[in-house]
Amino acid sequence: MRLFAAVLPPEDVARELAAEVAELRSLPGAEGLRWTGRPGWHFTLAFYGEVDDDLVPELSARLKRAAHRGAPFALALRGGGQFGHGRALWAGAAGDVPALRLLADRAEAAGRRAGVEMGEHRRYKAHLTLARSRDAVDVRPYVEALDAFEGRTWTVGELVLVRSSLPRSGVAGEQPRYEPVGRWALGPARRIRPQESNGE
Repeated sequence: MRLFAAVLPPEDVARELAAEVAELRSLPGAEGLRWTGRPGWHFTLAFYGEVDDDLVPELSARLKRAAHRGAPFALALRGGGQFGHGRALWAGAAGDVPALRLLADRAEAAGRRAGVEMGEHRRYKAHLTLARSRDAVDVRPYVEALDAFEGRTWTVGELVLVRSSLPRSGVAGEQPRYEPVGRWALGPARRIRPQESNGE
């Protein structure tokens, strides 16, 4: 399975972003970019690539522990930027970004300890990809437009393991499919106390 760990924005935050993206897509040259769809909006914490089925239970167990080691935290979408001269246009993050970075470090460590080939460690950069291009594109007008964007703050309460399936039809514009395969609440695992008998 092609897997990654992520933080997913809630529906109302995604609606705010969708309104902003609609404006970006009205700018000149927008048709030359491949825009990501709503199901693909996420903050990747750690990308695992193709993971052997045998490793998934161990990876899931370690991600569960990683989630319980952290606490819920505040996050918002704010501003934007680019990678690789317009090869990726993204929305940025504000709020408790250090907590997001720590969660990303823990998700990466979970993969390594589970035996997933993770490649070279890179410093985490919080971003939510909005569009991509195969060629270098001048996306400065889009980045400038995103400068003023600030979404509402929400509380990140879970770590999600996502399976991605790449397009296979060859149809232009087809998006990858994303399917959550594991969700773990942030914060210490809660023990359920037995109900008092009330004399019954």
